[in-house]
Amino acid sequence: MDNIIDYVKKYGNETFSEKPLNEVDSLVLCQLVYLHYEKFVPGVEKRNVPVSIQSIYKNPERDRILDDYWYRENNKELFAAAAESVRFGSLKMNYYVNIINEDQETQFSAMTYVLEDKNVYIAYRGTDATIVGWKEDLNLAFSKPLHSQQLAVEYMERVAGYVAGDFYTGGHSKGGNLAVYAAMNCNRQTREKMIKVFNNDGPGFRPEIREQGNYREIADRVAKFIPRSSLVGMILEDHGDYEIVESRGIGLLQHNAYSWKIDGCSFVRAKNMTASKIMRDASLNEWILSLTEEETHAFVDTLYEVVSASEASNVFEFGAEWKKCLQNIIAAAKGVDGATRKGIQKTAHAFFDILLENMKSGNIADFLPRRK
Repeated sequence: MDNIIDYVKKYGNETFSEKPLNEVDSLVLCQLVYLHYEKFVPGVEKRNVPVSIQSIYKNPERDRILDDYWYRENNKELFAAAAESVRFGSLKMNYYVNIINEDQETQFSAMTYVLEDKNVYIAYRGTDATIVGWKEDLNLAFSKPLHSQQLAVEYMERVAGYVAGDFYTGGHSKGGNLAVYAAMNCNRQTREKMIKVFNNDGPGFRPEIREQGNYREIADRVAKFIPRSSLVGMILEDHGDYEIVESRGIGLLQHNAYSWKIDGCSFVRAKNMTASKIMRDASLNEWILSLTEEETHAFVDTLYEVVSASEASNVFEFGAEWKKCLQNIIAAAKGVDGATRKGIQKTAHAFFDILLENMKSGNIADFLPRRK
């Protein structure tokens, strides 16, 4: 089976006029937005000149876009394939923003692609594979909107006001969450120009966040894809409509967009998740929603500090070397003060109590996803 690099090489000679934008194209654009375009793509000023992927590829300093991100070799190959293709090479890129604010625990980046028909694709960058990025995904469990989510709304409304055509939007990981959040919270004029929203393994939302937005108005335009062993995409997922994708990866490695299997112009669909996996995900989300905001903050902050002591540099390394990392975590946890340790133990026990209760009830049908 192919991956997104193979797809670009195989269908690169067909324009978007000949073959309209599809779910795989969306994932390609969402992966490319992880690269760093500060020196090449204009910012969010209204009057500027967009640049093509091909023009950046011809720049002798093009490798600067690959700095500081995992999957460097895959990203390099994908960008080269895109630049050398008819389909992606002439795509124009514009309105690039990249905001990092450590004090507010905010990492926000987005970029807009101009398609051949003058419609655009607004792509939001997800978190990287670092442990810090993992913490930012967990922060989505808080009841109050994150700063990055508010920035996503502002960006969408601004770009939609600049362009004459309609737009697609999407992202991978946290980027998928930002795309959906912006879509359901932007003003009505912007929402009416929205064609489709692609959420590629991005976290869901707390019920009150979903209710505060206009999710029902955009629900039929949202396409969510998750791999069989998804963790990030199942955080606060209410088991609504989503498609399960086959992946070459194992466990957490399935979050990697390069591992998703592609057949033709579509993702390869998996038959289903295991009943035990669905039960654990449901129990995890029930547990998250049972915690107070104070308990959630304390748990995530302390867990982040402890997991950081695992010596894993990223979440995938943590998954691959979980036994060694777990030993380091146990050792680090002993250094946490007594009151905090008791609080962590209490919240952890609460999760297992919920999991056991759900297992005893055996009502697995209540947790099964509704297939599209």
